[in-house]
Amino acid sequence: MGLMELILTVCALSQPTACEEKNLVFEDRGQSLAECAMAAPPTIADWVNHHPARIVVKWRCDYPGRESHDL
Repeated sequence: MGLMELILTVCALSQPTACEEKNLVFEDRGQSLAECAMAAPPTIADWVNHHPARIVVKWRCDYPGRESHDL
C-alpha cells in the first residue's frame, strides 16, 4: 500500500492571518481522497489537542508529491 497525506491549513489563534500548511502522512488503506477528507475530523481533533495555540481552518487529502487542488 502507498501513502496518503492529510493536509491541514492551520492558523495561530493569536494571529488568525498567520496560517501555514501541515502535512500528516499515513498509510493509504484504499480510501478515495474524498473519503479520506470526510474521515479526517477525529485526526484533526487529535492534532488540535496537541497544538492548542492553533486552529485548523481547512483540510484536504492528497497523495505525497502530487500537486493537488482543493476538494
